[in-house]
Parts: sequence; structure tokens; C-alpha cells
Amino acid sequence: MLPAVNLRPPFNITRTSHVVLHVADLNKSRDFYVKIVGLVVSEETASECYLRGLSEACHHSLVLIQARGEATCKRIGFRVFFEEDLDLAYQFFKDRGLPAEWADVPHQGRTLHVCDPIGTRIELCAQMKTCERMYLKRELFTGAHAQRLDHFQIFAPDCYALCDFYSQLGFRNSEYLEHGDKLLGAFMYRKGTCLDLAIVENVGPKLHHFAYTIPESHHIFTACDLAGNYGYSASVERGPGRHGPGGMLFVYLRDPDGHRVELFGSHYQTIDIEIEPVRWDAASLSTNVRWGLPASERWYVEATPFEATATIKPEKMPNPETLETYIQKQIAAKAG
Repeated sequence: MLPAVNLRPPFNITRTSHVVLHVADLNKSRDFYVKIVGLVVSEETASECYLRGLSEACHHSLVLIQARGEATCKRIGFRVFFEEDLDLAYQFFKDRGLPAEWADVPHQGRTLHVCDPIGTRIELCAQMKTCERMYLKRELFTGAHAQRLDHFQIFAPDCYALCDFYSQLGFRNSEYLEHGDKLLGAFMYRKGTCLDLAIVENVGPKLHHFAYTIPESHHIFTACDLAGNYGYSASVERGPGRHGPGGMLFVYLRDPDGHRVELFGSHYQTIDIEIEPVRWDAASLSTNVRWGLPASERWYVEATPFEATATIKPEKMPNPETLETYIQKQIAAKAG
């Protein structure tokens, strides 16, 4: 059973907007996202680099910040529709005793910094500086031709509780993963396709990955080839493969700091109110989903911490089938 959704939420989040990451070597990280992922640079300084996808008109969907120490996620960003939604959001979070403060952020309009009940650091804005869309300037294309930022996946110690919180904000589930009546994964959206925010039960809050769409399936293999050419062959962590939930072709890469980015094909429309979420049974859903080998253990347990944010363990740690356990089972079966 999923939490009830507030279809008239207190303020209007419209979509996933941007992610802000700390990196150890700004030039190295910039080159990874330009040469392999295929983003374009909107603006850069000695300490920051702002990037966007080829079809994105807003100034940035990825911000890289030069930092010392641990590579963390500073914020994940969502857009709201009107400026007044920011004031409503401020009051919503304050009324619930959750952090909410105004921030001055370059290239964005008035910006609100908030945290959800587990401490996920979030940035809300209604406006951003715009730039020329680059999707027709093929002579400038690089890497996997990433088009737009689509969604985030975060870890949470109690998937149902956090799903309930975002349901109050109007997020609907396209699909979800259960073991019996235990909610383990919620695939939630605002923009009318099947995903803006995925919540998976694990030690959190942490950012598991952020995802960009690519225009053609062969660009997934282009990213893998380029990762190998530029010395990142080991960063091809999972895939190419096809998801069960969502049904998209995908590949997951790790950037020079270990931040995880997914490249995937487009997914289906979900805006119509009568569409019901699809339930997946964790007991019967193989981790390799449609074809290919299961994901390695690190794909399930490693994630980017949020800046200066304590994490919480779930009551029971997840125990998925991994590549390592799959191989052990195969060896045992042959020995038997």
C-alpha cells in the first residue's frame, strides 16, 4: 500500500532541475562530463563549472565546485512554477520544524534552501538564467550527446516514510518495489514522465545517482567506448542493460570522484490522473532485470553523501542479489 497523494499540494514543484557536486579536480571532472557524458559548459571560473545538456535552455543542470576533502553533494535542485510557490514552500517547511532559509545563488532567481525529514539538502528556485539550446549545433556535440537532466535517486532509511512526505508535495508514483507489504523503492514524478525522484531504502540520506537522457540507444555504447578511451574503463559500473521499472536502456558511470551518473533513453508519459502505479515484487524481480548480469555489490551500497549531513541506517539492511552472490550461486550449482 502506497501513501495517499495530495493532488493539490501546498506549493507546485514542477521538475528535477539541477545538482551541485563537490569535486577534487575541477578540470578533470569538467572533461569527464564534456568528453564522455556530452554536456556543454555554460560558464566557468577557477572554482566552479556550470554545465547543461544539449536540449536544455536553462543555464545549468550540473554545477561542479572545486573543494578539498570528501567529494559530497551540496544540493539537489527542483524547480517550482511561480515565485509565490517559494514563499509557500518556506512556510510549509517552517511549519514542520524543517530547515528553510533563503540563499543567493548565481544565475538563479530567488532560491530557497530546505531539508526533507531525513536531511536531504534541497534547493528550490522558480527562475534561472537562460542560454541557447545547443541541440541543433551538431558540430559542437561531444560524448554521449546528453540532452537533459531527468531525475535523482536517493537512499533513505525508511522508504515509506519519505515517500509519504513527498506524496504530500504532490509527487506521484509511476512504479514501486515491495517485499510483501514492505516498500523498498518508490519511483516518483512531478513533470508527467515516470521519474523525478527515486527513493530506495538504505543508509541515507545519500545521492545514489543523477540521470541524463540521451537521444539514441547507440550513445550509451559511445559513452562506454569514450570512458575506455579516456582511461575510465573501470568507471562503467553497471550496464548497458534494460531496466524493468521504467523499461529504459541504461548505463551507470562513476565520475573521477565516484559520483554516479546514469545515461538512459526516454521513458513513458504519466500525466493522466487515471494511471495507476505499477507494483514490482522484490522477491521475484531479478537484479539483472531483462538481460545481462546482476549489478555489483558497490552499486547497491555506495552513494554520495550530502555535505555536512549525518546518515541513518534502516531497521533492516537490504540484501539484494549482487554479481558476487550470483557468481557464488553458479559455482555452488556446478559443484553440486
